[in-house]
Amino acid sequence: MANKMRLDIVTPDRMVYSEDVTMVIARATDGDLGILPGHAPLIAGLTVWPLRIKNEEGEQQLSVCGGFIEVRPEKVTILATCAELPEEIDIKRAEAAKERAESRLKGGQNIDVERAEMALRRAMTRLRVAESK
Repeated sequence: MANKMRLDIVTPDRMVYSEDVTMVIARATDGDLGILPGHAPLIAGLTVWPLRIKNEEGEQQLSVCGGFIEVRPEKVTILATCAELPEEIDIKRAEAAKERAESRLKGGQNIDVERAEMALRRAMTRLRVAESK
């Protein structure tokens, strides 16, 4: 069994990440996944949450806004709605989005609560990943 696997993270716009890694930790819709080289094949939905990537240099996080993960023994592919590296995150924009979402949720009546909660989760995930760099 190899000690590395290829990780490709793709959004509709671009290839965000493509490297050999030693471990991927993702939040699937039914719980957290720790994926090592040689993992059994799997397909799962992803939630809005920081994706953790480990390699010889250490650990880094990426902001992932949902999507799907396909795991094969030598390769992990993530098809994400959106994904950002920590250095790509505009912190002021994420903070403003968080404040807007919180304000909408406090405002109450004529809002799409699910949409506002999703916007809040995305903003909080971006801020968490930006802090990790």
